[in-house]
Amino acid sequence: MKFSSPSGALAASALLALTTACTPGASAPSGGAAALLPAGAMVATIDVNLTLDPSGSTPAGPAGGYRPLAAGVARGTYVQFQNSDGFPHTATSIAGTAYPTTYPFSSAALGASGSTLSGGFSSGSLAPGTTSAPLLADVAGRYIYGCFYHYGTPMRAELDVR
Repeated sequence: MKFSSPSGALAASALLALTTACTPGASAPSGGAAALLPAGAMVATIDVNLTLDPSGSTPAGPAGGYRPLAAGVARGTYVQFQNSDGFPHTATSIAGTAYPTTYPFSSAALGASGSTLSGGFSSGSLAPGTTSAPLLADVAGRYIYGCFYHYGTPMRAELDVR
């Protein structure tokens, strides 16, 4: 890589950014985003796989495509979604406590957004084998979510923060 800066300031900035990303407590880049986590942070990973993860029922209604379908996590835990399937999926928050009967997403679900569960979130389109940026389980409650591509399958689940 060639830097075109007479003083080398650009090169120094790039080197500083690279070394800062490798500090203790930082996670590896995932889903195209480098996410920094506090040292000792608890991380819960939800598997995303329409093909292998079984369907079932949650308090919010029929669900499937994620494992577990109803995950319980402690407040302060970080949650990430890992696509182990052979095609893209999302994990996108849905307002309310029951799965709506009508399709709840806009195309905004295809882009990663949010850093907390309570603020609304989307993993963005997760390609096969990728993992989303972590989301902080910041407020106790039930958070329901689903897949932009496969909502009616039904590919949806919930997170219960205690």
